[in-house]
Amino acid sequence: MAVSTDDQLIRQLTERAQAQGLSLTGEDGLLRQLTKLVLEAGLEAEMTGHLGYEKHQVEGRNGDNSRNGTRGKTVLTEVGPVEIEVPRDREGTFAPVTVRKRQRRLHGVDSMVISLVAKGMTTGDVQAHLAEVYGTTVSRETISNITDSVLEKLAEWQNRPLDQVYPVIFVDAINVKIRDGNVANRPVYVALGVTVDGHKDVLGLWVGDGGEGAKFWLRVLTEIKNRGVNDVCILVSDGLKGMTEAIETTWPQTVHQTCVVHLLRNSFAYASKAHWSEIARDLKPVYTAATEAAALERFLEFTEKWEAKYPAIVRLWSNAWAQFVPFLNFDVEIRKVICTTNAIESVNSRYRRAIGPRRHFPNELAALKCLYLATMGLDPTGKGRQRWVTRWKPALNAFDITFDGRLSAGHNL
Repeated sequence: MAVSTDDQLIRQLTERAQAQGLSLTGEDGLLRQLTKLVLEAGLEAEMTGHLGYEKHQVEGRNGDNSRNGTRGKTVLTEVGPVEIEVPRDREGTFAPVTVRKRQRRLHGVDSMVISLVAKGMTTGDVQAHLAEVYGTTVSRETISNITDSVLEKLAEWQNRPLDQVYPVIFVDAINVKIRDGNVANRPVYVALGVTVDGHKDVLGLWVGDGGEGAKFWLRVLTEIKNRGVNDVCILVSDGLKGMTEAIETTWPQTVHQTCVVHLLRNSFAYASKAHWSEIARDLKPVYTAATEAAALERFLEFTEKWEAKYPAIVRLWSNAWAQFVPFLNFDVEIRKVICTTNAIESVNSRYRRAIGPRRHFPNELAALKCLYLATMGLDPTGKGRQRWVTRWKPALNAFDITFDGRLSAGHNL
C-alpha cells in the first residue's frame, strides 16, 4: 500500500525528534514545535494574501504597504502554551484569522474547558488540570468567562422547536444550592420527553423556589406547548402541586401519572427501616394488580395492616390514588415504562455528578449553565441512545394502539 506524503512527513519528523532526544509532549516537545510551525505558516500565508506578494519578493519593495518584522506572542493551545512570531505590516492593517488580534487561546482550548466543566469539574479543578497537564496558568475568572460563551446557546436550546407529539414526558426535580441573599436549596425541574421514535430528549430546565403551584406549571407547560408540542399521551411526575390542573388546561387528553417509585420512596420515609422490606412486599400487589378494582382491594388489605402504625403512608397513597391508577388500565409494556422514572434518573445522576463538587451557585443562571453543559455531555458515544430506542420499541407499539393513532402525527412530520 502506498504511503502518503503526509504519513512520510510525520514519520520523518518523529524519527528526527527521536534522534534529537525530543519527547512528544512537554515544553520543548514535538507537538508544541509542530503547532508553532503550523500557526506561523498560516499567519505568513495570510500576510501574503493581505499584501499580495510572497515574503522577500521584489514586488514588496517601495510598495504602499510591506512586511514590518514580527512580534512575539504566547498562545494557549491544546498541547500547552506555544510562543509564536506574528508577522506585522507597516500600515498596521493586517487582521489575521489563524490567531486573531488579542486572541490568547485557540478555540480548541475553549472547547476543552467547556467539556471539563460539563463533566463536573469546578473552575478550580480545571485551573489545576491545565497547570498540571499543560504547565500553564489560567485564572478562574477566565475559565468562567470561557463557559459563559455557552449562555447564548443555552437560551437557544431552551427555546428551540420541539416535536409535535410525545408519547411520554417525565418531569422531575433536582435540588441545587443557590446563593440569593442566603444560600438555599432550590429545585431545578427537568422535563424529559420520549419521542415517537424512542429517543430521549431533555426539553428544558426551570428553576423554582419550592412553592410552585398550578400557575407555575401552567407557565412551564404552556412554554413547551408554544414550542410545538400539540399532544402528550402521558405525563409522569411526582405529586407536584397544581400539575394535574395545568395538564388539563394545556393538553386535555393527557393522562397524568404519578411515579410509583417515588411513592415507594416517600412511603419508606415515614417508616422504620426495620419495616421497609415488609412494607415493600405488601405494596407490590397494589401496583402490580391487573385492574384498578384489584389494586383497591390490595390497598385496603395494606391499610388494615399498617394504618395504625403508619397512617402517613396510607394518607400518602390515598392522596395520590387518582394519579397512581391510570397505568393499571394500560398494556404491560406501557406499565413498564411509565410506572417509574428510570428514564430521568440516569439524567439526574449525571446532573448530580456535575453539581456535586460545587458548594453552591452564585445565581440561577450559573446553575442552569452547569446543568446545560451536563445535558450536552449526555451519551457522547450514542450507544446509550441506541439501547434506549431498542428497549422502547415494544412500548411504542402499545402506545400507538392504546392511544388510537395519536402518535402518527409525529411519524408524519
